[in-house]
Amino acid sequence: MIRVRMSSEDAHYGGNLVDGARILALFGDVATELLIRRDGDEGLFAAYSSIEFLAPVYGGDYVEAVGEITRVGNTSRTISFEAYKVIQGSRDPDHPSRAEVVDPPLLVCRAVGTCVVPKEKQRKG
Repeated sequence: MIRVRMSSEDAHYGGNLVDGARILALFGDVATELLIRRDGDEGLFAAYSSIEFLAPVYGGDYVEAVGEITRVGNTSRTISFEAYKVIQGSRDPDHPSRAEVVDPPLLVCRAVGTCVVPKEKQRKG
């Protein structure tokens, strides 16, 4: 799990909208940690088999990304990812520092990806 505050620098589109690629970068970080914990190596991200962007994310929002290894092959690891908005920054120009907890957290993106850890890089035992 990783939790990050999206900044205005993460916003790529008008209205302070964050680029979906920024969420995918978080999924890459989650995958790296999962692979290190399981195999002792960062591995390589090979492909996404599905990506769904479900709700907008804006600069000032806090996003939590989680992942789970759902299949283990000889060298491949299939990982399911979800990203949630857990705090929403203010959209009110009169109160720019205002924010609110999103309860329950809002699912903003989900994806399934495949990573590869070469056999010789995998932790033994």
